[in-house]
Amino acid sequence: MTWLQKISARPALPLLILLALNLTAGLLTFRDYSLSWDEPLFYAYGDAIGYAYSLREHLSGDFDLERAYGPSGDDHKTRGPAYLILTRNLVYGLEGLTGLPQREAWHLVNFATFQAGTALLYLLILRLSKSRWAALSGAALFSTQPLLWGHAFINPKDPSFLVFFSAAFLAGLRLVDETLSPRARPVRLWGWSVFAGALLGAATAIRVLAPLAGGLVLLYALFHKNGARRQLKTLKWFLPYGLSAALSMLILWPYLWEAPLQRFVEVFRFMSANPTQLQVLFAGQMYRAYDLPRRYLPVYLLITLTEPVWPLFLIGLSAVIWGIYKKTVHWTLPALLLLWFGVPFGYVLLKRPPMYDGFRHFLFILPPVFVFAGLGIEAIGKQIKAPAIKGLVLILLLLPGLLAIPVLHPYEYTYYNSFVGGTGGAFRQYETDYWLTCYKEAVEQINQTAPNARVVVHREAYIAAAYAAPGLTVLEARSEGVSLQPGDYFLVASRLNEDLRVQRDLPVVGSIGRAGARFCAIKQVK
Repeated sequence: MTWLQKISARPALPLLILLALNLTAGLLTFRDYSLSWDEPLFYAYGDAIGYAYSLREHLSGDFDLERAYGPSGDDHKTRGPAYLILTRNLVYGLEGLTGLPQREAWHLVNFATFQAGTALLYLLILRLSKSRWAALSGAALFSTQPLLWGHAFINPKDPSFLVFFSAAFLAGLRLVDETLSPRARPVRLWGWSVFAGALLGAATAIRVLAPLAGGLVLLYALFHKNGARRQLKTLKWFLPYGLSAALSMLILWPYLWEAPLQRFVEVFRFMSANPTQLQVLFAGQMYRAYDLPRRYLPVYLLITLTEPVWPLFLIGLSAVIWGIYKKTVHWTLPALLLLWFGVPFGYVLLKRPPMYDGFRHFLFILPPVFVFAGLGIEAIGKQIKAPAIKGLVLILLLLPGLLAIPVLHPYEYTYYNSFVGGTGGAFRQYETDYWLTCYKEAVEQINQTAPNARVVVHREAYIAAAYAAPGLTVLEARSEGVSLQPGDYFLVASRLNEDLRVQRDLPVVGSIGRAGARFCAIKQVK
């Protein structure tokens, strides 16, 4: 066997190539992405949370845990800070080594974290199929979704939960497998119990929905194909697993320290209800977030993933069902993946909790979709003998995402597929740049044309201010005493079609958008 054949035989090689390509693209473009709505306040929470762990502050006689929540404490203290705590030192290190602004260092770390999620998806597919082709195909389809590619940089909340939920699920499966191994050693069992539990606790300290991963792991133990005679031996390891999860969650979430159980229940109830009065543009109509039709989530899942995803999902699911029928596939893991997707999906359909910003809060239900999609690509590949043709088929299936990413850059998260006419067709019907990331490009335009002007921003002026030239004055329209003067620029986003309604008589002198959709309008007082 030649050295090339030896390298090619390595199971991780396809994954490493995919990650290298993704990371290279990310390194070349991460500076293009703007801060998103609420992002600076969330990072300020990460900066402040270290206060809670300072022994000096605890002994100062003036310790107040509220100071650990940052400038938006009332909003963010009930949001678990585990991701911020575990990654902020990477951000500080990047700042120190490269001189990058903190916001750009965060975007790079966020993207790298998402690539860890791609690796976890690859490993998850390998659990169902030993085919590296299936694993590579599913992971590539997942990581080249424009919606996910965009969120990977600018969203530190939802993709991070997807990653930690996936990690907790996979580690829990490994724990169960270890308990059933005839070569199991107490040291390894203790190690996997603590490690898997710690990951589950960390995921819970990002979102309180994470215990679902623990429940799925428990079902895996109860219905494992080799576990019928050893269930008690397996289940006893759920005690250290659960204790590790609880301890990890508590360590990584200071808000719980003063009343752990009471505050956890309080947060769980709050997040389940998700009370908000926000307006949402959906199918050309304005709704309150609490009054959206049941079709909201199904429609978004259909129109914001690339066209091949759901047909491939159905092909892969059919192949798995056939394998279960033929007894070549055990039913437990496929059933758990369907529960991973189906329980939150069913909850949304039945309870209709308030939703907004597309389905970003439910990005974590996507990995099972791409597991089955990868298996669908494998099923198609089995009908093709020539490796070159198989490769061509994969490229064609990835093409909708690969073409859309550069067209929409750096607004990939505004992606809609051809079922609604693309992002341009979705414009004015569905939200596009709902997180106001067009402010960066808009302010950079004004920096070039009028570097000493005043810019009055309709909402969230702090995002625009981050990109203002030294002579540019950025003001919040809703601040007391701010009024438009001749020569002022007025910046308004198209969220909720506000660019049509706010200061409607002012002429538009500049627009920011992609693919026929306007994200921001720059107006000017004459």
